[in-house]
Amino acid sequence: QVQLVESGGGLVQPGGSLRLSCAASATAFRVYAMAWYRQAPGKERELVASISSGGFTKNYADSVKGRFTISRDTAKNTVYLQMNSLKLEDTAVYYCNRAPPAQGSWGQGTQVTVSS
Repeated sequence: QVQLVESGGGLVQPGGSLRLSCAASATAFRVYAMAWYRQAPGKERELVASISSGGFTKNYADSVKGRFTISRDTAKNTVYLQMNSLKLEDTAVYYCNRAPPAQGSWGQGTQVTVSS
């Protein structure tokens, strides 16, 4: 199985930027559409952005459209999420997974905290 490890989270001010990385343990991930998900305190996990296996088709939640950009680098077995103009409501644990997700493959995620 492909294992995914998220990194890049941290504490930022509103309006700041972060780039999250999702590193895959094997090249098999390249055949799957991938996505970033997030879960804020007291809320259910939601889809943030997805990218097709070839990287040409991208979809975003309305709440992040125009601010976040998903990308992937097959040579590095990595999926990225560039987050700009961060808002307080972006605070959550961010996870990567397949799209649709493999339910048994959720990792630790990476914490993003936007605070003034």
